[in-house]
Amino acid sequence: MGIGAVKQRAVFLDRDGVLNYAPVREGKPYPPSRPEDVEILPGVRAALAQLKEAGYLLIVVTNQPDVARGTMRRELVEQINAHLGEQLPIDEFRVCYHDDAENCPCRKPKPGLILDAAREHAVDLAGSWMVGDRWRDVDAGAAAGCRTVWIDLGYRERGPAHPPDLRVMDLCEAVRKIVIEPGRDAMTTSTLAARTAPSAKDLRVKLFADGAEKASMLELYANPCIQGFTTNPTLMRKAGITDYEAFAREILSAIPDRPISLEVFADEFAEMERQARLITTWGTNVYVKIPVTNTRREPAYELVRTLSHEGIKLNVTAILTLEQVEAVVRALAGGAPSYVSVFAGRIADTGRDPMPMMVECVRMMKPHRQMELIWASPRELLNVFQADAIGCHIITATSDILKKLSLVGKDLGDYSLDTVKMFYEDAQKSGYRL
Repeated sequence: MGIGAVKQRAVFLDRDGVLNYAPVREGKPYPPSRPEDVEILPGVRAALAQLKEAGYLLIVVTNQPDVARGTMRRELVEQINAHLGEQLPIDEFRVCYHDDAENCPCRKPKPGLILDAAREHAVDLAGSWMVGDRWRDVDAGAAAGCRTVWIDLGYRERGPAHPPDLRVMDLCEAVRKIVIEPGRDAMTTSTLAARTAPSAKDLRVKLFADGAEKASMLELYANPCIQGFTTNPTLMRKAGITDYEAFAREILSAIPDRPISLEVFADEFAEMERQARLITTWGTNVYVKIPVTNTRREPAYELVRTLSHEGIKLNVTAILTLEQVEAVVRALAGGAPSYVSVFAGRIADTGRDPMPMMVECVRMMKPHRQMELIWASPRELLNVFQADAIGCHIITATSDILKKLSLVGKDLGDYSLDTVKMFYEDAQKSGYRL
């Protein structure tokens, strides 16, 4: 593997249920039976990329007793590992093929797989982690002297004998706690003070306004910080717009020198294509928004490829999975300038942290200079600084969020006093009596 002998930290990872989907039957997880059945779990690529960037060696340690039981061939296990290795930044796979009756020192919960890897690669076990979804993983990590993470998926089996250092829902949460949160804890007081006083003038991410009210759009157009505009049929409907083309042409006439994304509103791909070809003629600053699928979940990748390679600038929208991003990037590669719009805010609405996914999106798009990543549907001003920190190209925001730019860097003591005054004044105006 070309791994040096320098003392280093590692993250040891179980495979099934941690990296890839593990079908659960009667409360127990099972491995995929063929490489074509492997489904990498959401956010895993980005999470592993973060671990690599943090300097961790990534070693998979997996029990595969179905080989000893005669229900799985060893070559299929190796093919599945090779398939995962082609898609994920794993440094090594180590496998125990035995069953409990064989009393193998490598079969988890025994620590043999971890200890052998640590000796070979000069791993500092005390500074390393074992991440798994079963009691065997946690107990093996504890026996090896690692810190441990239990991805508790609610299997119908006993928990670890050794309490895990961390108990999480998935690998993304585990990585956030391993990499990001300890870094925050280690910050000095002066560093924290600097982090709590950001500056809008230092932002590299481009701010695009998202809306469909002409007066608001023109007001934002006067602000040089706003470098583009996006809209969609939902926003237009809320704004009471009834003539799509008339509104679009009016806005394009008033804002001729900044990119404006206008969305098709058909469900059949042939009609989407017709509308896209018409919309692109309305202005040189037009980006045509194409949804990543239609309402029947049929992907729009071929339409995206066709239009982009004919020179039509696109904004592929409503993306929420890394698989969609990968397919869209392939379709846009070598085509016209384009935006890839990932709805990070909607991802956050489901209780998932969008940061690991957005980091992976930035990585995937880096070789394609004509593509720009949009952090779409932000929920708070903080998202602007998060997008900037990971190197995202663009973030769209409604006027309500953009108005909060005036608060950036505000003294928190003053802001506290303003809040107290607001509560007091509202209480006085209400005429409350006790």
